[in-house]
Amino acid sequence: MWDSAPPLSMEPEQKAQLEAWVRAPATPQKIVLRSRICLLAHQGLGNRQIARQLHTSRPTVLLWRARFAQSGVPGLEHEPPRKVSSRRLDGELIKRIVDTTLQTTPADATHWSTRTLASHLGVSHMTVARVWDSHGLQPHRVRTFKLSRDRQFVEKLTDIVGLYLNPPDKALVLCVDEKSQIQALDRTQPGLPLKPGRCRTMTHDYVRHGTTTLFAALDVLQGTVIGGCFQRHRHEEFLKFLRQIDRQTAPERQLHLVVDNYATHKHPKVRSWLKRHARFHLHFTPTSCSWLNLVERWFGEITRKRIRRGSFKSVRDLIEAIESYIGQNNQNPKPFVWTKRVEQILEKVGHCKAATVTAH
Repeated sequence: MWDSAPPLSMEPEQKAQLEAWVRAPATPQKIVLRSRICLLAHQGLGNRQIARQLHTSRPTVLLWRARFAQSGVPGLEHEPPRKVSSRRLDGELIKRIVDTTLQTTPADATHWSTRTLASHLGVSHMTVARVWDSHGLQPHRVRTFKLSRDRQFVEKLTDIVGLYLNPPDKALVLCVDEKSQIQALDRTQPGLPLKPGRCRTMTHDYVRHGTTTLFAALDVLQGTVIGGCFQRHRHEEFLKFLRQIDRQTAPERQLHLVVDNYATHKHPKVRSWLKRHARFHLHFTPTSCSWLNLVERWFGEITRKRIRRGSFKSVRDLIEAIESYIGQNNQNPKPFVWTKRVEQILEKVGHCKAATVTAH
């Protein structure tokens, strides 16, 4: 049996407005639902019958019937006022939650959760969640960092940021690095494809078919990439890649290469080759500062878009996928734009050092 309720009274112009909202494709769906509830109530349908027909709840039907009866059509356009909680949090309880979160840890874990802290303090886990949200506390999250101990940190930082923000005239700035040990992984079973309501699947186990090392040089201005895959990443391979850069760039251009402190970049044979090729200038990042090399950002892109979820039956398949990605990247290059000045970086590093010293 449907619960009976008197038909909802409305003026003809009110009914016309609700019908117009239902028909208009641009009307928000929440307004459409409220309008349908009121129109069916106007026809005399019971509350439960309306809820069943519109796939909603009876309290929702009761709410919007009452809102229309009280405020008319404008009452459907705004959210109903929320009731003030009868259990307000006092300042002492908030302070206990915040202090316990910041200054203690549970005996069996590295951080509190809303439920473990709620059980510890004898409050609701939603109370803890609200206090954490209002104070910006997220104990479940952690961010990693690494401060450089390079004695020439400021000099090297200034040099590289200067290349990004004020590059030399008639010269190319290339960010160069190796992405080593890229594995050609083949899944042991075919996964299921993406479909509505279900994400793509893949098996957790795989077969290794070997590895390759990608050498890449990112043109800071254009966003294009010179790349090559090699079996290993010794100084011999680095010299081959330098020769590839030499062939694929205009001979009249000076080349400024941003590289890290990997031993192959400072090998005696590499230094000897650089002396014979005076247009090559190497700029070394400070130790533990891979974030200064923009090609690392590009490595993240190729990993996320092409490698991580790929399935490769051989190293050759992997290399072809990498080369294809580089080719498509160079057809529509999008450079990464460096924006931070040296002063801003040093200020942030200073804050980090001060915070870590205070914390310990």
